[in-house]
Amino acid sequence: MKLSDFDYALPKELIAQYPAKKRDSSRLLVLNRNSGKIAHRIFGDIVDYFKKGDLLVLNDTQVLPARLIGKKNTGGKVDCLLLEKKSDREFCALLRPTDIKPGTAINFNGAKIRATVIDKRTLRFNTVDINKIYGKGVMPLPPYIKRTPENFDSKRYQTVYAKNPGAIASPTAGLHFTKGLLKKIKAKGVGIAFLTLHVNYATFNPVKEEEITRHKMYKEKFSIPKSTLEAIKNAKQTGNKVIAVGTTSARVLETIADLPTTYEGYTDLFIYPGYEFKIVDCLLTNFHLPRTTLLMLVNAFAGVDNLRQAYRQAIAEKYRFYSYGDAMLII
Repeated sequence: MKLSDFDYALPKELIAQYPAKKRDSSRLLVLNRNSGKIAHRIFGDIVDYFKKGDLLVLNDTQVLPARLIGKKNTGGKVDCLLLEKKSDREFCALLRPTDIKPGTAINFNGAKIRATVIDKRTLRFNTVDINKIYGKGVMPLPPYIKRTPENFDSKRYQTVYAKNPGAIASPTAGLHFTKGLLKKIKAKGVGIAFLTLHVNYATFNPVKEEEITRHKMYKEKFSIPKSTLEAIKNAKQTGNKVIAVGTTSARVLETIADLPTTYEGYTDLFIYPGYEFKIVDCLLTNFHLPRTTLLMLVNAFAGVDNLRQAYRQAIAEKYRFYSYGDAMLII
């Protein structure tokens, strides 16, 4: 398939700039991938689609305040997104402006925290104290959210079950859950299991090849507890459904499908139409940007024609799109 096959037009006003007032008050589009039928619900109704014995798998990564705004000695602003730690003092980073020269000094909060540009993708800080470095940061909201991060973003751009720090973007399908809703789901007899995938540049790295099979995914680190593997095995053996919350959870589950003893590692699995899912039976996801690997994965799971129709309806019904937007359950 071609990159242009995954394009669509979206009115700018449908890009959510703020989260819903309550997490579980978001809208929920339910797509049956066998029949193509679509239902429009509220996220709190999601429990109606689960039954006793099913297994809900969530990504418990925690988003780091990885966006730092600094100034050069000349006073010019530098926007830094810390991607991953390379050594005690060095980080791989995305820098804006992109033409910043090696050797440039960047000051954060006066001169107490400083960094030097090593190359266009590397910063070296004057401290090894990671808490001080991230203490100058804010939530790394996506660029299509056209506002500066506010105090509430530190909670709302984080799932209620986040516990393992390491991500630079939120696994946004999980943002709709409340602790109360999770208790309600568990009370129905649905299993809840966790894995960790630290969302990094691989998830939102743009696809530039028109022939999508030429695109190469960067690696992302994951870990999956033995208890989760056992819960998956039990659900499969008893004929119950494994529900992946988000594309990140889906990628980890499909990565370990042929490696049942793998508890941690890296995944560069690229899922696009034609892929046959081995573990995931249902997928909860948000609405994704055009021409992205996320949209390609969801197309692979739902079916291209089904998903096109679902997105048409979502736009017609004025669903809210992207990270702070509404959700889709594919059953």
